[in-house]
Parts: sequence; C-alpha cells; structure tokens
Amino acid sequence: MKTCISSYSYSPLLRSGKMSYFDVIEKTKELGFDAIEFSIGDELPGGRETVAKLRDKCKEVGLPVASYTTGANFLVADVEKEIERVKEHVDRAEILGAPVMRHDICYGFYEGYEGVRTFDAIVPIIAPAIREVTEYAKTKGIRTMSENHGYFAQDADRLAKVFTAVGSTNYGWLCDVGNFCCADEDSAISVGKLAPLCFHCHVKDMFLRSGLLPDPGRGWGRTRGGNYFRGTIFGQGNIPTFQCLQTLKRNGYDGYISLEFEGIEETLMAITIGKENMDRYLTMLG
Repeated sequence: MKTCISSYSYSPLLRSGKMSYFDVIEKTKELGFDAIEFSIGDELPGGRETVAKLRDKCKEVGLPVASYTTGANFLVADVEKEIERVKEHVDRAEILGAPVMRHDICYGFYEGYEGVRTFDAIVPIIAPAIREVTEYAKTKGIRTMSENHGYFAQDADRLAKVFTAVGSTNYGWLCDVGNFCCADEDSAISVGKLAPLCFHCHVKDMFLRSGLLPDPGRGWGRTRGGNYFRGTIFGQGNIPTFQCLQTLKRNGYDGYISLEFEGIEETLMAITIGKENMDRYLTMLG
C-alpha cells in the first residue's frame, strides 16, 4: 500500500482562502505523500481549464493523482440531469489522469417521492443510473466507486445490494474505515464484508460516544441511531483503523490509503500526525 491524501483534508484552509488547490499540491508533496486525491464539486472556478492546470501542477512536482471524488444523488426526480452532471466529473477525472472516481449514491427520499420508503425499493431505481455512469467511465479507462457515506447508503449490507444490482466489475467500493460508525456499524466487521470489492481506501478516525450521554457540544455529530461521533486525527480515535487495514490486505488490496481528516484540530498539525501514523501502520503491515 502507498500513502495518499484527499484534498478534502485541507478544507478549512481552502475555505478560508489561506491555501489554494495549487498550494495543497505543493504541501502534499512536501509532507511526503505518495499521491493526491482531489475532492471537487461543481463550484470549482474555471471548470475543466482549472482541472487541467491542477494536472500540470501535479506533473511539475511529481505527484500522481490516485483518485477523484465528487458528490452525486441518483434518487431525484430528474435522474437524467444528474447522470449528465456526474459524467462531467468523469471527464474531469480523465483530464487529471485519475484511474478511479468516487461518487455518492443518494441521500434519502426526495420531496414528491411516492414509492415504498425502504432502501430495497429504491435500489432498482438508482442502479441503472449508476450503471450508465460507470459504462461511460469505462470507455475512458476509469473505474467508478461509491463509499459508505451519507447515512442512507452507508451500511455494508445496503452497499452490497447496490453493487450487486449495478452488476458491473467496473463499479466498486471506496472503503472509508471511519464512516461506518455513522450508521452505527462496527467498522472491522463491515470492512470484512465488503473488502473484496475495494477499489480505493480512505483512512479516517473518529471519537465515539453513546447516545445515552448528554450532547458533547460543538464539533460532534449524531449517528443514524442517535449516538455521537467526532472526526479526529488518524490513529487517535476509537475506530479500529489498523484492524481494518489488516483485513483489506488479507483480501488482496494493495492500492493507496488516502488520509481524509475532518476533525476540529489544527489542520496541518492533524495531517502531519496522521501521516506519521499511516507510515507506522504500513511498516507494521509489512
């Protein structure tokens, strides 16, 4: 396995204007990561032109682009519009030279949805849209994937139903070792269920507290079942991160592990410590 970092980890500095995506590339190289993952939405100024400049900057500093991440929601009234929007991001991933691209699945029932309100009921609705996107990406040499993210499509068993329904070997899983807690699942167990489908990996850590306790305050979120979680420095939280990486390795995964920090600690300090822990874990994994 090799180290990578998602540009999302720098979000506080990007939002404040203290860093640009070009600064992120330079800092990532300086910190010694093997590659970078871009997490970019529709709002990127300059669109494809800026994406091409980011590609050129990565080539200049010698930093491979391991993955491209963007959002998606295929449970909407106008799904064809969403399919075309996500295909635009496939084109951006191609410009960057990213071999894999992550998109979301859906976030819940939209206003006006009239079907049965179960996850199983919407799988036949979303699967054809995801299949169309991955077939388009395949023509460009890109594999697509979705991660355990967004509450509604976050459980291992729900994701397995989506992967089965899409039925394409070009579509797989972005393993986020921390996100299963948001659906009140044990990460070690859930990673084991989906490990054979893993195309890419986010390493993230969380603090966890029971919903029986009072609200811990700012910085904490609620899981689907009402427990509490807070993002923190990789290797310092309650997620069995090393165990998850062991499971992936046993199942043959040998790709990038991409740091995704979303805690309230100072950003560059958290990234630096997280990188140190990643390096130590990889040495221990052998």
